[in-house]
Amino acid sequence: MLSLFEYSFIVRAFEAGMLISIIAPLIGIFLVLRRYALIADTLAHVSLAGVAVGLFLSINPLITAFTVSTGASVLIERLRLSKRVYSDAALSVFLSGSLAVALLLLSLSGGFNVNLFSYLFGSLVTVSEGDLYLILIVGIIVCVGVVLFFKELVFVSFDEEAAEAAGIHTRGINLLLIILAGLTISISIPVVGALLIAALIVIPVLVALQFRTSFAKTLLIAEAVSIFSVAAGIVSSFYLNLSAGGTIVLILVFIFSLSLFKKV
Repeated sequence: MLSLFEYSFIVRAFEAGMLISIIAPLIGIFLVLRRYALIADTLAHVSLAGVAVGLFLSINPLITAFTVSTGASVLIERLRLSKRVYSDAALSVFLSGSLAVALLLLSLSGGFNVNLFSYLFGSLVTVSEGDLYLILIVGIIVCVGVVLFFKELVFVSFDEEAAEAAGIHTRGINLLLIILAGLTISISIPVVGALLIAALIVIPVLVALQFRTSFAKTLLIAEAVSIFSVAAGIVSSFYLNLSAGGTIVLILVFIFSLSLFKKV
């Protein structure tokens, strides 16, 4: 079983997967509690547009992905605060618009290629050594951001009005959360894929919430589910020659289905 680690690309994919599996629930728990789960899917499509830009310009797709997703995160939050359109409508605009950009760049570059397909659904061979370093750096940034503003993020997630009355700059915290979400999603694309990353952010948290326990324990359960699913998904995809992203998400869905039968 351990022979898979004789391959350098598997080692890189596993290391990247473990980093992502730790970061994803850390952001996901705040998105789910804030009813922001749809933002994860929107930013995933935005990141896909960033990947398409990178492939079109022959730049590292991860760099363009988190650059584009960060910019889009700021615009989404500003549009939401302006109240000129409903929040879900604003997300729909970014989701469809970014997908249109990706398709346009595809048509200009001659259509689908193997590289883009791997970024859509995740691939074990997609993760390069440079990607691994980028994932590590951005992952540290995300973790530091959450640790520094943990109390504020928790307070705003449970009661935004009370947090604002207590003097917390809720707009800044909301903007920080969506930017961190964009960064997390963009760096997760090589392993899980742009079309499936939202599941890794949301589903482990949904599983943990079924246990009706404290915030800290909920986060720990979500982390455990995420780490197990990514590890099992990478190993299974290697031996069964399956899509890494699809395998990880199916394991998550299976665990979530089991959690629904848990008696409170």
